[in-house]
Amino acid sequence: MSDVSRKGDSFTVRVDGNEVTAYDGDSVAAVLVRNGRVSWRRTRHGDRPRGLFCGIGACQDCLVTVDGVPGVRACVAPAGPGADIATSAGAGGE
Repeated sequence: MSDVSRKGDSFTVRVDGNEVTAYDGDSVAAVLVRNGRVSWRRTRHGDRPRGLFCGIGACQDCLVTVDGVPGVRACVAPAGPGADIATSAGAGGE
């Protein structure tokens, strides 16, 4: 029986300027959620918090900027060593 809690090799990424640990196979959303972020952007209309919703890239609730590229779906984007992830919620996130 496999150990589902086992993680791959670790590496660091930056989230809103802070170094955090990520693991092989992590999505950007997995990194954010593991570090306590449940919301990382707000809607244009109504200023409502958004984060991980569908988890399959169909919606646009989890958009972040990765290495300067805006509009990246965090749920399907792989986290890579040294990635610079910026949320619109900033370091204060929810």
